[in-house]
Amino acid sequence: MALDAHLVELSEKHRQLDRKIEEEMSRPTADDLKITELKRQKLRLKDEIERLKHQMSH
Repeated sequence: MALDAHLVELSEKHRQLDRKIEEEMSRPTADDLKITELKRQKLRLKDEIERLKHQMSH
């Protein structure tokens, strides 16, 4: 169950980052460096989520 809870937590963080990216992109003076960093964080979370899903299936 601990992996399931961790997976849910990571998925929520992924959604939050997605919202932050959308918010930043909607600003007239969007900070490209901030957007890039948020996208990197989101990609790291996605990789971690996929790794955990793979681990759970084995």
